Amino acid sequence: MVPFTNVEELERYLEKQTAHNKFSGVVLIAKDGVPLFQKAYGVASKRFKVPNKTDTKFNIGSINKVFTSVATMQLLEKGKLTLDDLINKYLPDFPREVADKITIRHLLQHRSGMGHYWDNEKYKANWSRLRTVDDYIDIIKDEPLHFEPGTNQQYSNSGYEVLGAIIEKVSGQNYYDYIRENIYKPAGMMNTDSYEMDIPVENLAIGYTNFNPIGPKGKGYQRNNIFLHSIKGTPAGGGYSTAEDLLKFVVVLYNHKLLSPKYTDIMLKRYNDVETPGKGPQMVAFAGGAPGINAIMNMSFETRYTVIILSNYDPPTAQELGKSIMKMLTEK
Repeated sequence: MVPFTNVEELERYLEKQTAHNKFSGVVLIAKDGVPLFQKAYGVASKRFKVPNKTDTKFNIGSINKVFTSVATMQLLEKGKLTLDDLINKYLPDFPREVADKITIRHLLQHRSGMGHYWDNEKYKANWSRLRTVDDYIDIIKDEPLHFEPGTNQQYSNSGYEVLGAIIEKVSGQNYYDYIRENIYKPAGMMNTDSYEMDIPVENLAIGYTNFNPIGPKGKGYQRNNIFLHSIKGTPAGGGYSTAEDLLKFVVVLYNHKLLSPKYTDIMLKRYNDVETPGKGPQMVAFAGGAPGINAIMNMSFETRYTVIILSNYDPPTAQELGKSIMKMLTEK
């Protein structure tokens, strides 16, 4: 049951959830790229009692994968790669039994057989020193596959790190520079980046979690997540953005400023049927989540509504709220 049926009820609901320490973050609702509702709740820093603001930067988790996907499609549109290229064409240091089987399409669709780099002991021992895409590739390239590429589907963060390496190889640019110049800059996203966490960044929310890696689950979101995620965002996730910046991204994606209609459609249809893309999906949702991190970006191409929620609390804080808001807007 949706706990609200209009914006006034939504606002009262969010105030109540915040008062009971069940929500912290920013909620933005827009139509045709114009904000209809935008408000911040909770705190960005409990230690210093700093409230969240509508322009606070939040960790967006796996929403970074969307930027990596757009970059890949831009290079596809320019004819610099194809979806069915094998990764051995670009990354010769991978073992042949891996590189000769995995395509770029497999990576994008999570069908490569790769898993998650953070399960690797080498990652665990060096996580605070990993700052470049090559640092991650050095860990990922020798990991065994979980299944034969293309035969199954399994969400893979390692696969998107590999896409980042291919973007570097094909474009001749550092991954982070490419994303800034070809996505953030054209969209006007001035408060979005993959920051290094040991360098101070203004107006950035600290994540708070009930997850406890060394004991029972906690309560009340009193533990920060500083040592529970990467030291720097990557092609797979962990960068920071604001609700305002993500709305700017949605607008340029709607208006085909980053990709042509054809290649936008291919991306939103999950990279199927390249030659004859048909009508794209009417609703698209992107999400990111980890301890102290939950972000969603829901876009309706039919109604032109966009719902963006950034939270510095655990999943599914933002995801469940986003579903309820979209249902409210759809029924309205």
